[in-house]
Amino acid sequence: MSHYPALRMRRTRSAPWSRALHRETVLTPANLIWPLFVTEGSAEEPIPTLPGVSRWSIAGIVERAKEARDLGIPCLALFPNTPPELRSEDGAEAYNPDNLMCRTIRALKDAVPEIGVLTDVALDPYTSHGHDGLIDDKGYVLNDATSEVLVRQAMVQAEAGADIVAPSDMMDGRVAAIRDALESAGHSNVQIMAYAAKYASAFYGPFRDAVGSRGLLTGDKKTYQMDFANREEALREVELDLAEGADSVMVKPGLPYLDIIREVKDAFAVPVFAYQVSGEYAMIEAGVAAGVADRDALVIETLTAFRRAGCAGVLTYHAAHAARLLAR
Repeated sequence: MSHYPALRMRRTRSAPWSRALHRETVLTPANLIWPLFVTEGSAEEPIPTLPGVSRWSIAGIVERAKEARDLGIPCLALFPNTPPELRSEDGAEAYNPDNLMCRTIRALKDAVPEIGVLTDVALDPYTSHGHDGLIDDKGYVLNDATSEVLVRQAMVQAEAGADIVAPSDMMDGRVAAIRDALESAGHSNVQIMAYAAKYASAFYGPFRDAVGSRGLLTGDKKTYQMDFANREEALREVELDLAEGADSVMVKPGLPYLDIIREVKDAFAVPVFAYQVSGEYAMIEAGVAAGVADRDALVIETLTAFRRAGCAGVLTYHAAHAARLLAR
């Protein structure tokens, strides 16, 4: 390598055209997945802990899908706010083929078939205790019994038209069980995006408000979600999910785990996604509201960081805003 002054690293930064020419990482709307919350009724319901984010009726979700299509966002991720009277100990509403999620999928596929639909596979929006699975009399989440229910949930979503089912529960073996069921039923083109490295995190609070589970949760989720201190365990989790038939994997949360994203990408060379979760979004919005940061700059910088770390795409509540910025 040359040395100064033959080599001046600032030469290529001296003008906008040159910075663009030498940019290593590219962010486009095609790298974004827009998470949306669906609720019964017809009114928009703003979420106080997620300023700028709302729960939408099915008709509202369809309108957001049209907006996404026009912005170049290829995929929506759906999360239901199940009415309290339909939540139960066993989360049976999760596999009701006419539940809120399935009706939303069908409406999207009828109205905007060119938009991809990613669906959450987990029981926390459906259980009366707020956990992602079935619990025993001591409150411990049962692995194998939960996996059986998750398979049924994934199947009704696939039958409704989901393009990607995304198990977010962190039960052992559930990816293989879902893949086998999909293949047996002829859904060979339905993708599985496994929440492979999902950490027990303090950043999930506003999401639990959005799906109505915060006040229901008994205890915590540390017996099935990962310890945030662990790195090697994440690689083992990813390897297992890939071996079981996952088409892509997710690391969640996002920015505090960029090191995990990079290691997963380097180790497996597979499509890696990240979820810029509700707490991350809320922190950006709080900084903007406090006048200490510029929203546009923060949104583009953080999303570019995911791409630089190795992400194929990012689930972010800022997806529509980011897409508009990128179109300028």
